[in-house]
Order: sequence, then C-alpha cells, then structure tokens
Amino acid sequence: MFKILLAEDDRHTAKLMNIVLKNGGYEVENAYDGEQALNLYFSQHFDLVVLDIMMPGVDGYEVARQIRAADGNVPILITTAKHLPEDKRMGFLAGTDDYMVKPIDTEEFLLRVKALLRRAKIANERKLHIGEVTLDYESMSVIGHGETFTLPQKEFLLLFMLLSYPNRIFTRIQIMDEIWGADSNSTEFTINVHINRLRKKFNDWEEFKIVSIRGVGYKAVIT
Repeated sequence: MFKILLAEDDRHTAKLMNIVLKNGGYEVENAYDGEQALNLYFSQHFDLVVLDIMMPGVDGYEVARQIRAADGNVPILITTAKHLPEDKRMGFLAGTDDYMVKPIDTEEFLLRVKALLRRAKIANERKLHIGEVTLDYESMSVIGHGETFTLPQKEFLLLFMLLSYPNRIFTRIQIMDEIWGADSNSTEFTINVHINRLRKKFNDWEEFKIVSIRGVGYKAVIT
C-alpha cells in the first residue's frame, strides 16, 4: 500500500482529503504545520507528499525545498488557495511535481495522486518484464523475440504505463494528463496515433495486446 504524507493545517480540508485518499486505498499520515511535516517525512518512508503552502511556521515552499534537496524522486503535490502564476512558479521552483488550486475537485485530486505515483513507479522500477519481453526504461526500448525496438519517449511511456497495470482501463484524459501533461496542447488524436504505432510494431507479439474500450480509452491485456 502506498503511504502519503498530507500536510494541511485546515482540519476540515485535511479530513476531506483523508477520506478521499483512504477510499482510494492509500495509507495517510497527517501533519498540520510545516515543521511537523518535515519531522514526519524524515522519520518515515513516504511514496508521495501533499502540501498546503500557507501553513504555520515553515511554509509549504520551504517544506518542498527541504524534501526535494534530500530526495529527488518522491512526488510532491501542492494544494493551495494561492492561484496566481507567480505562486505556481514558486511552487515548481521549490521542486514540486504538480499544483492544484483550492477548492479542489476530489475526483481530479485522486486522479492526480494516482498519476504522480505511476510516474514515480516508472522512474524507480526502470524495467518491466512481461513473459520473455522486457521494457527497459533506461534505453526506452522493448526487447523480445530476438528484436530490440527503441521507441520515442511518449510511445515508450504509454506502453510502459498500460503494461504496468494490465486489464486496467485508462481514459484518454488520464493518458493525456500523465504522458503529455495537464497543460499540453496535444489532442486525443495524438493518443490514437501513438496507440496505432504501438499496435503496428507489436501486433504479432503474443505476450500482450492493447485493447480499445469504445468511448472510454485503452487497456493492456496480458495474453
């Protein structure tokens, strides 16, 4: 089970986020100010950190900076009422991976948490084995049947994501947000092009298939 550090000084907001995260299957530790968040982070293992900016004492920017200085991999999501471009810029400069403006949409919040954790999983595991097939993150390559395909980055990340969660349906919006980013100008047509390229390359491979779910998105099936 993934473990999340939630640093939020508003008790009502923290309670709501706790419910959403726990219903999503995550373990949650709460901090109600920046100092407590840092003490918790450096005494336990966490897979993701959710930070408010305006906390008593040490603010969220400084918490993010200290965590990022110690760990370059843990995903950090900021949730805050501060919505100006300068606020977001400061958040990303502090080392955060994503930024949500309050009041948060709980469904979007959970989707972003899941996306950040999947990205971290891809970055940390580096290799994925499906039968005799290996996906190597370092070289962006797929190895099997005596062949090696070095893929463009987006194609590789899309295939890696689908095969990391076989039989799980990903909507086009989820795929777009995770692979291209929420602020991308790319369209859903871009996803279709990449899916078709992957199918063309691996259509004859018996280990997996990419299945279209009409009107929804795609999933990978391990055969």
